[in-house]
Amino acid sequence: MKFIIALLTLSFANIAYSEEFNEIPEIAKLFQDVNVEGTFVLYDLSKNKLSGYNGLRAKREFIPASTFKIANSLIGLESGTISSVDEVLPYGGEPQFIKAWENDMGLRDAIKISNVPIYQELARRIGLDRMQDMISKLGYGNQDIGSVVDRFWLDGPLKISALEQVKFIAKLIKDELPILQKHQAEVREILLLEQMEKYSLYAKSGWTTAPDPDIGWWVGWVNRDGKNYAFALNINTYNMDDVAKRETLTRAALKILNLL
Repeated sequence: MKFIIALLTLSFANIAYSEEFNEIPEIAKLFQDVNVEGTFVLYDLSKNKLSGYNGLRAKREFIPASTFKIANSLIGLESGTISSVDEVLPYGGEPQFIKAWENDMGLRDAIKISNVPIYQELARRIGLDRMQDMISKLGYGNQDIGSVVDRFWLDGPLKISALEQVKFIAKLIKDELPILQKHQAEVREILLLEQMEKYSLYAKSGWTTAPDPDIGWWVGWVNRDGKNYAFALNINTYNMDDVAKRETLTRAALKILNLL
């Protein structure tokens, strides 16, 4: 009986949550015009409201790919594995998929170019047990990192939904993660992508080739007029043209919402 009641409670909670997601036709048209399957979620922190496109897919979890670098940075700092985002880590000396990755660097530079080997080195230094403990404390996605400490965000089993992404980002914005505030501030700083007169844009891309199809991410937030808006986009990607649509679709959606 208790099990049935729990299921009913969860069911009603899901229904209430889905009703709060405001589908925006203009954003749906953006996806339709470029023939892309995906979702876009905007979370208005001041109004506690969700809006965007494809609220059903927004609940579906995918491998986070390089968007996990946000959490990895926080864990590296909080665990004392690195002293700051400027502490230099070695890339390992092997040829890399992207030539710019073949340099030792700190997280401030590594996150800008999504340097995979630098963040893999950080993860190895953190260690599997400590990484799992911190991800559980953060409540990040499905909280499952498996047994390979330097691949779980690239190949799985770690997964996260767009709705979970904006929830995580919102806590980072508000200093509400179980992380020292100074460490949250450092990570926010290195995520700043664009500083304009009317707004500030913070973002991190992600692209995983583990599943079929590939999944592309663009997550972050906009601060405009003193208010914060967390966002997360994920799309199916089949070629490099699709990969480029991660940012262009997100920017177009944010412009529709008068945030850029």
